[in-house]
Amino acid sequence: MSRPRTEAEYLARLIPPSVAGTVSRRTLFRGAMGAGAALGGATLLSACGSDSSTSSATSAASGSAAASAAGGGEVSLGSNQSDDVPKKGYQALGDAYKASTGTTVKINTVQHEAFQENINSYLQGKPDDVFTWFAGYRMRFFASKGLAGDLSDVWAQLQGYTDGFKSASTGDDGKQYFVPVSYYPWAVFYRPSVWKEKGYQVPKTLDELKTLGATMQKDGLIPIAFADKDGWPAMGTFDVLNLRINGYQFHIDLMAHKVAWDDPKVKKVFSTWAELLPLHQADPLGRTWQEAAQALQTKKAGMYLLGLFVTQQMTANLDDVDFFTFPEIDPAIGSDALDAPIDGFMMAKKPKDEARAKALLTWLGSKEAADVLVKSDPTLLVANSGANVSGYTALQKKSAELVGSAKNIAQFLDRDADPTFASTVMIPSLQSFLKNPKDIDGLLNSIENQAKSIYTS
Repeated sequence: MSRPRTEAEYLARLIPPSVAGTVSRRTLFRGAMGAGAALGGATLLSACGSDSSTSSATSAASGSAAASAAGGGEVSLGSNQSDDVPKKGYQALGDAYKASTGTTVKINTVQHEAFQENINSYLQGKPDDVFTWFAGYRMRFFASKGLAGDLSDVWAQLQGYTDGFKSASTGDDGKQYFVPVSYYPWAVFYRPSVWKEKGYQVPKTLDELKTLGATMQKDGLIPIAFADKDGWPAMGTFDVLNLRINGYQFHIDLMAHKVAWDDPKVKKVFSTWAELLPLHQADPLGRTWQEAAQALQTKKAGMYLLGLFVTQQMTANLDDVDFFTFPEIDPAIGSDALDAPIDGFMMAKKPKDEARAKALLTWLGSKEAADVLVKSDPTLLVANSGANVSGYTALQKKSAELVGSAKNIAQFLDRDADPTFASTVMIPSLQSFLKNPKDIDGLLNSIENQAKSIYTS
């Protein structure tokens, strides 16, 4: 299949003509997001992309006015980037903004999982002026609840973003509530030096993956590093298996509960996963993703399915890290769909100083901010297509190419699904499965009963 050259071509592939007239707005949103993210990856390498329709002169004038109104003083930013590498990257953004405008960015960093778990009470209490969050359903959810500020005027000043990225930042009311800053693909990471020594080859099918895993076990390696103490990493495994077994549209419909969780197709996902569990690192519920990454770093594990951020644990060995997309399971479906979540910023519904908050968000969405992030964090891809990515590592370049060549892109289970469902149902359900993978029917009946209650309330 030839690679699409325009966003329109991408959307045409994501929404077949036969269903274009009946496709829901939510599905269209996700299709547009996928196209934007994928094309964003492609344009990052070619240094071209569709800018905002606002004229440069108008944008410059508006930007100057905002900067003038908000220069000096302080603006607060609530951050979930608690790991060392991204934390330093965000601090670099804050330092660069102060140097440019004179405004101090007070960054309040909270441990990543704790930030997510307490987001409801945080937003209903006294949130920071600006806060880190995610594109997808989770962004739209808080926007629809009136817990986030309208950023449509900020978007009128932004340039360097595809229409797909704008769609990923748009709420159900057609207004923008999110400024995308970075994204990253999920893939299977490995150490080429280990593979070369052992003579391993990248698997193209599930059977080849199983055979490779068995060989790694004989060689004294953990085939697949694995952790789920924090509850969300296992969602990535579910996502990719569902995408490979049932396809992108089924996956997105399942996330929206248009398909029942006790559907036989979902059972096949868990049955396949159960067959793969013996190849995974044992006792995952007692291990964080960072600890699992150390098994790959120390060459005790042969593979690890995670996002590009896994390289935060391997910055000293980035020249000895590579990846491949999870192999094909059904030839009719292939392996050209993946998770590639988008991270960025939102504004509190009533920030202490709206002018300063919006001035910061306008800058965070700029080429200048993207250039700062490129230099300070080699474990992600920047969303602004105007950024200078000549300093990308080989791994970043390959990641951008992977996203750019993907046919369909999902955000991630806990971003594509209802947030209450993801956190209160799927986290304990997946952990229950990892402890006892034998009662799949009982597990899926339980998930479906809870999904009915949440999605119809």
